[in-house]
Amino acid sequence: MEEILIISNYYPPEKGAAANRIEQLALKLHQNNYKVSVICPLANYPKGELFPEYKGKFSVTENLQNIIVKRLWIYPSVSKNILKRTLSVLSFSTGLFFYLLFQKTPHKVVVQSPPLLLSFISVFVLSLKRKKIILNVSDLWPLAAIELKALKKNSFSHKVSLFLERYIYKKSSIVFGQSKEIIAHIHSVFPEKKCYLYRNFPDHQVAEMKFETKKNEPIQLFYAGLLGVAQGVFELCQKIELEGLNIDLHIFGDGTEKSQIEDLIKQNPQKKIFFHGMKERNILHEKLKAFDIAIVPLKTRIYGSVPSKIFEYSALGFPILYFGGGEGETIVKENNLGWVAEVGNFENLNFTLIKISKEGKEQIQQMKKIVFDYAENNFNLDFQMTGLIEKDVF
Repeated sequence: MEEILIISNYYPPEKGAAANRIEQLALKLHQNNYKVSVICPLANYPKGELFPEYKGKFSVTENLQNIIVKRLWIYPSVSKNILKRTLSVLSFSTGLFFYLLFQKTPHKVVVQSPPLLLSFISVFVLSLKRKKIILNVSDLWPLAAIELKALKKNSFSHKVSLFLERYIYKKSSIVFGQSKEIIAHIHSVFPEKKCYLYRNFPDHQVAEMKFETKKNEPIQLFYAGLLGVAQGVFELCQKIELEGLNIDLHIFGDGTEKSQIEDLIKQNPQKKIFFHGMKERNILHEKLKAFDIAIVPLKTRIYGSVPSKIFEYSALGFPILYFGGGEGETIVKENNLGWVAEVGNFENLNFTLIKISKEGKEQIQQMKKIVFDYAENNFNLDFQMTGLIEKDVF
């Protein structure tokens, strides 16, 4: 059985798209007869504090669903302060550097990027050891940081980040891009680099979502995911107008904006917004059976970003209300997965909600079957993985 190592800053029991994405990759590789191991930090995300079972430990080795997971120490932080965030990544990256340098590792290694510092250190050591490096790029940093105004253009940090970005592209054997825009960006720098599209397709293994629809209830709109700066859910709660519409908004998740969202809802019960906190994935999917539409927002259009929620919730049969621009908008439009509102334009979003409210629940129920069937045939993780293996990517 051939061995492969995955290096990631996130892995379950941590929550969020990044952890789920890497877990799905590990499990699919295992199902295709690879012996898979993962190196990641002690679980701490999204709260920025170690999970109770990892407190007081320097490193932990676990066997999770036949995946060997090696967790190294980290100084956890989700602070908006870039120095604290850098210190957090550096603390894990330092341990990772010595681990990769002195421990025996498989010839084939998948490296997740971002964080840039983590991927740079991984690629640096692995290239010295002549490993086959498969770089999995989920977002374009530092470009995304500039667009989110987390980094100032042409600053020292920006220039350092650009150097790290170019280095990891150059030294990687193969690059996975999770959007066509990511691949186009990498080819603009290194035209000959071998790049493959690797979408964040889910693997729910469900024949069909069994919805619990009550026609007399309002249309149930929901957001489920991280409550961070990039998603802009707090601003969404501030500016969405549901009064007078046959629509409620339900929020599931955790993150830096959680307390602001809870306070806003408490002070404005007329807004028809309900907060449910973070739920385990299987519990969340059970609760979602009573819901109708998934809203997928981004605070600003981020070049290269395609939220995995588009694929995740369409695979469960939910029409998408997309509010993020870019390639994600194109995917929803071209594949008739739901509705699109212009990113950052809350007037357009509220106008779209008026249209949805007038359409009613019956039409949405008809859409669910269409969306589910399309996703099953086109957003298939098994087909994607088989295709890459046949091309000898792994």
